[in-house]
Parts: sequence; structure tokens; C-alpha cells
Amino acid sequence: MEKITVPLRGEFIELNQLLKIAGVCDSGGAGKMIVASGDVTVDGQQELRKTAKIRAGQVVQIGDIRITVTE
Repeated sequence: MEKITVPLRGEFIELNQLLKIAGVCDSGGAGKMIVASGDVTVDGQQELRKTAKIRAGQVVQIGDIRITVTE
């Protein structure tokens, strides 16, 4: 499993932008398509909202990639 840590610069980051910053996809639009596919979980729950607000301490997983958001 690949583990990626992304430091948060503000109060939250939108899910599609987090996927882009973590290097999972090339653009926010591609991130939206990944989220729409239903393959993304946030804290173990499927997330279909493309611009869901992800805050420090939350864990996003897609396939074998685990992204942890830190302050």
C-alpha cells in the first residue's frame, strides 16, 4: 500500500483537489471523475461528493493508495 501525507494549508481542501495534489491524477477534473466512479473512501466511508471538504486528520483511500491529511 502506498502512503501519502499531504499537509493542509488552510481549514480544508476539496477532495478532487487533494487527489491532484497527492499525485493520484493530473487535474481537478480528473479527480472529479475518480470520485464519481465510487472508488474513493474518506475515513472508511464511500464518498461521492467531488468537492467534499477534507480536514486535517482525515484519511482518503483509493485502491491501494492511502492519503493522510495533516495540519
